[in-house]
Amino acid sequence: MLRKKECVAMLLAGGQGSRLYALTNNIAKPAVAFGAKYRIIDFPLSNCINSGIDTVGVLTQYEPLELNEYIGNGQPWDLDRAFGGVHILSPYQAKTKQSWFEGTANAIYQNMHFMKKYSPDYILILSGDHIYKMDYAKMLRAHKKTGADCTIAAIEVPLSEASRFGILNTNPDGSIYEFEEKPKVPKSNLASMGIYIFTAEKLYKYLEADDANANSSKDFGKDVLPAMLNAGEKMFSYRFEGYWKDVGTISSLWESNMDLLGREPGFDVGDPAWKIHSRNPLAPPEYIGPTAAIGNSMIALGCEIEGSVEHSVLASNVIVEEGATVRDAVLMAGTVVKRGAVVEYCVVDEKVVIGEGAHVGEPKASGAGIAVLGRNITVAAGAKVRGGVILDKDYKGE
Repeated sequence: MLRKKECVAMLLAGGQGSRLYALTNNIAKPAVAFGAKYRIIDFPLSNCINSGIDTVGVLTQYEPLELNEYIGNGQPWDLDRAFGGVHILSPYQAKTKQSWFEGTANAIYQNMHFMKKYSPDYILILSGDHIYKMDYAKMLRAHKKTGADCTIAAIEVPLSEASRFGILNTNPDGSIYEFEEKPKVPKSNLASMGIYIFTAEKLYKYLEADDANANSSKDFGKDVLPAMLNAGEKMFSYRFEGYWKDVGTISSLWESNMDLLGREPGFDVGDPAWKIHSRNPLAPPEYIGPTAAIGNSMIALGCEIEGSVEHSVLASNVIVEEGATVRDAVLMAGTVVKRGAVVEYCVVDEKVVIGEGAHVGEPKASGAGIAVLGRNITVAAGAKVRGGVILDKDYKGE
């Protein structure tokens, strides 16, 4: 009997994430920490298993080591399966072609052998840099109901921001008559979320044609989707109305962390009905000292708090010493804020030491911007890091 999967997911996780600056100097964007105990990639992986999709190919390229180690055999997401499960798909040297993925479409094309191994009827394409909770099974049912060759998940965005996205222009029944990649003057505010379901055979056909096209940039939004539309293939939008954030910039990453504190509708990571799974570090219970003052914050296991923490997100094993103040900040695992230091309106990567009396960042109201500290660096005692500054090496002050 032929063993097969109805739907295989392909998760694009190889991007450099250059707009996250120091946070992605040494790791891939999907491996960036989020929300005290998660990493960005936890969201699409958890969405897959919660949606009943248990076969996921994760396509890596830029700085993949930490991401590969984090995913491991997929056990935290219940993706350690004998047939299916999660698989890391890295570029490799082919007989006649270069190994690096040239674009999103080329990355999927180079791994068609993986998809075909499971003889799927449908292929789900995902991005590894979005924070959201979504039932892909509902989208798949809509795809089958309309008989579409391709279904694109879409969300309404402010018209003023629409030029940042691929924009779908649709008929009343949801069918797509035009796809515009980042138009200067958008005709609608219905933005592609970078989530696609293809009928498998159609996808294979267009990926092969795209690979043979020397003029193609090998990208879904720029090449494959317009080619399908121009050929008259049946393409539909699938409207999503929940929480979704592209965390490809420092400001959007900070905002999404803060949304956890504001209990943004549809963004409850603690909902047992749709659990967000993660590979949690081993850590003792958090310690809240007698001098601590904490307000509207998320504090992970292993933290030791003796100072003041307000409207902030602290990952595991963060230390805030007595007399230190943390405000409007995202602190990743293992960071230490020494006595008397002030840390505000900033994103601080893993294992950073902020010296006694140092001041990192400026109040949000100042308009100076979000300060960013890369991992494994030290800010000297008494040093001042101004708002909007990005550091990726030790800092002794001006």
